[in-house]
Amino acid sequence: MRTTAVVPAWNGRGWLPGLLASIDAQERPFDELVIVDNGSRDGTADWLAATRPDVVVLREDRNRGFAAAANRGIAVAHGERIALLNTDVELAPDWHARLADRLDGDPRLASVASKLVRLDDPGTVDDAGDRLRRDGVCEQRGAGRPDDGRFDVPGEVFSACAGAALYRRDAVLAVGGFDERLFSYLEDVELGLRLALAGWRCGYEPAVARHAGGGSSGQLARPVSGWVARNTLLLVARAWPWRWAGPVVYRQLAWTLHAARERRLRAHLGGLASALPLLGVMLRERAALRRVAVRRIEDVVAPVPWRGPTAGGHPDSPE
Repeated sequence: MRTTAVVPAWNGRGWLPGLLASIDAQERPFDELVIVDNGSRDGTADWLAATRPDVVVLREDRNRGFAAAANRGIAVAHGERIALLNTDVELAPDWHARLADRLDGDPRLASVASKLVRLDDPGTVDDAGDRLRRDGVCEQRGAGRPDDGRFDVPGEVFSACAGAALYRRDAVLAVGGFDERLFSYLEDVELGLRLALAGWRCGYEPAVARHAGGGSSGQLARPVSGWVARNTLLLVARAWPWRWAGPVVYRQLAWTLHAARERRLRAHLGGLASALPLLGVMLRERAALRRVAVRRIEDVVAPVPWRGPTAGGHPDSPE
């Protein structure tokens, strides 16, 4: 099979030399490289046209969000595998070979997550696959933990961080691609949920991608926490059974209190308010999502603890 690397880019020209150098150094080269320029104001598209004629550059007139840019790149890709990459990542030379072998070796897999470590501190894990809890929270497995070997074992995770992951193109297209209404943040988790409900699995292969984190997000009009608050609410409105409302309400109240203590309540409430126009639509889509599912959501979102030391992401938890 062939692999197309798809890079959604927005004002990320400063990061691109590092990413492109790591792409050029892959032991197994990518078959195609598509960069979707989301209306960058830093000359990204012109720079690519002048320096990298081998790259397919798709230009958007404005920032349409990560989800839309990813979908556009996937739509034109010729590869059966899609490597989705942020501009602010640098791949280890064996990254593509290891993830491609893993995807090809297991027909149950729609995606493979990799081990992201911090670009400025490679000894610290940034994301070793994502986990979704029944209170609606997405946990980045290993985030902030030392890279001490505990995340070096291949396995399965709930979903992959799309900043550096490999997808089976046909599987992504079959479930409708990324939900562009989410714009940015949690769009990869929401896609992972639909893939899981459709019967697919997500593998974890600890090939390393160094990730700066935050890339261009500081330039967004809404802070990251606002996007996460908004998209968490939309995700649970569309997919969660009503009997899970208790954990969701608890988590939302706890997040609001935490935001108030950190003096970012306005941004948090603004994010929640921005979800309101889409809530009705998401609620109406619940029945359709259940009709096409081949697995129950109870079997997809595991009953892991969502509070206390054993919860994922807790300072005293192993992950």
